[in-house]
Order: sequence, then C-alpha cells, then structure tokens
Amino acid sequence: MKKKFILEGLGCANCASKMEKAISKLPGVNEASINFMFKKLVIDADDDKMPSVIEEAEKIVRRIEPDTRMVSAI
Repeated sequence: MKKKFILEGLGCANCASKMEKAISKLPGVNEASINFMFKKLVIDADDDKMPSVIEEAEKIVRRIEPDTRMVSAI
C-alpha cells in the first residue's frame, strides 16, 4: 500500500535525506521516498503495518525538522 504526504515547512534537503533513510528502515516499509522540490513523501509499506509506520514517520519528521508537518495528500 502506498500513502502520499505533503511535508509542510520542509526547508532542508539534507534533513529530507535523513528522513527518507530513517523512514525506509522502519519495520514493514518496502520503500520511502521524499521529493524535496515538491515537499512530497511517499511511503510504500505493508497494509497491516501502515498505521504504525505513519505514526513512527511523523515522529522521525518532527525529530529531524521540528517545524515540519506531515499532511495526507490525496
């Protein structure tokens, strides 16, 4: 299952890279990618793990760049 998010307030390409690497390592994640130019995060994870992956991804984003918010994109 793929979920897309907008990273509101993301202002650092290096931080985006750190977020992408950390989210990719979460259990159940098949792939995570961040397009810094469009501030877009795509997470591909197992269906049953997706709620916990999203919760952990939000923690990672806040830890690396505290003013950035993950907003679900349709």
